[in-house]
Amino acid sequence: MSNPHGKFVWYELMTSDTDAAEAFYKSVNGWTAQDSGMPGQYTILSADGVGIGGLMAVPEEARHKGARPAWLGYVHVEDVDAGAEDVKDAGGTVHRAPADIPSVGRFSVVADPQGAVFMLFKNAGGPDRPKVAAGTPGHVGWHELHATDYESVFEFYADLFDWTKGETHEMGPMGVYQLFSTGDVPDGGMMTGTAGAPGPFWLYYFNVDAIDAAVDRVKGAGGVVMQGPHQVPGGSWIAQCTDPQGAMFALVGPRV
Repeated sequence: MSNPHGKFVWYELMTSDTDAAEAFYKSVNGWTAQDSGMPGQYTILSADGVGIGGLMAVPEEARHKGARPAWLGYVHVEDVDAGAEDVKDAGGTVHRAPADIPSVGRFSVVADPQGAVFMLFKNAGGPDRPKVAAGTPGHVGWHELHATDYESVFEFYADLFDWTKGETHEMGPMGVYQLFSTGDVPDGGMMTGTAGAPGPFWLYYFNVDAIDAAVDRVKGAGGVVMQGPHQVPGGSWIAQCTDPQGAMFALVGPRV
């Protein structure tokens, strides 16, 4: 399997109720779910037969330290151990030292210098994952960092993953929205969080084929729509939500 350095390649929901969360996302995103066969309960979530992420209970040790239900993203690197050292050297934190997932790959749980958590990952080889077109429903279409100070933390990610700056958008009282690219592909944005917002975190946007119908599914399945739908530059519509267990996620798609 080949994945470019610095790309998000997997997503993982850690939750307080795996059965309820599985039912919710099946309803909202149309995903299918299958047990991974690995020790412990780890469910593979797929969109049209292509795995997009995993579902598991919040580990007991993490729960005792205050971890709450959340989505996490895995970023591919060529050397997880070296990447973890680079994170520490740049002022970030290694929450879980590099470890192997048998027959899958090597990973480490880290955070940037402002506290936003993500994963480093190196696969163990194998066939390439099928490529899907941009905007394909059920897949992650955008990655958004809500930072304490996006300008200072951008260099951390640029040095670690070779991300580059794209356009900026003025958002009035909400400040500046900085787009970034992985390789030559616009892949997400960064902003400085507003007062009273949760601490620094990554927010992942799931593609949908119709934003209003997707918002109705969120509400009907017991989730909460915190903001939106509203239109963003480029013409897409977005909504920011929480699932019934409290994990934040977002939707992006057209209004039809």
